Amino acid sequence: MLEIKNFTKKYGDKVAVKNLSLTIENGQICAFIGHNGAGKTTTLKAIAGIIDFDGDIYIDGIDIKRNPIEAKKIIAYVPDNPDLYEHLKGIDYLNFIADVYNIDEKIRKEKIENFSKQLEIYNDLNSVISSYSHGMKQKLALISALIHSPKLLLLDEPFVGLDPLSSHSFKNIMKELSKSKVTIFYSTHVLDVAEKICSHVAIIKSGELITYDTMQNITNNDSLENIFLEIENENRN
Repeated sequence: MLEIKNFTKKYGDKVAVKNLSLTIENGQICAFIGHNGAGKTTTLKAIAGIIDFDGDIYIDGIDIKRNPIEAKKIIAYVPDNPDLYEHLKGIDYLNFIADVYNIDEKIRKEKIENFSKQLEIYNDLNSVISSYSHGMKQKLALISALIHSPKLLLLDEPFVGLDPLSSHSFKNIMKELSKSKVTIFYSTHVLDVAEKICSHVAIIKSGELITYDTMQNITNNDSLENIFLEIENENRN
């Protein structure tokens, strides 16, 4: 589903990500972990077609640089601090996103009702987004990403701002999506959650991919937190 080949991104003289190659198959939930500034957000933005880069990225065989519109039809990206049209009501924003993707009225209604009830924001959809808390805005952004049934879901710290109940509900949503062969690639610092729900994990350090494998192979009877701390502490004085 997602194939990254020799991905490199520079900002001036600074190399944010260097020669990263990674393949994630259909239905995998892959955690993307690393310290702040390691290159996680840069990588997600490149996959989503937001920034230019060196190398190649394919989504379901579609080149994101050469066929960006076709690739973006089958992906959804939620940044760590999503910008929403705050003058709109929640329901109007979701319908706007559904219009962009030409989603049938019946299908969109079912999806909006289903996901908004699971994330406990259904009764707030007729309120203006500017009145929402940070957590409510996060829920709305997540729902908007699911309306067009993407094949690849890109999430940057999706659990930040969610209350415990909504966090639990979204973890269940992710598991159900995976069963439907939706691929999920998401950055996170919540390692205990990643360990429970992810089939795979990729660890990036200072712009370079350190390891990528199944969660079981990487943890190997240890915790993901311990493995990550060991990698981070290597070569430190």
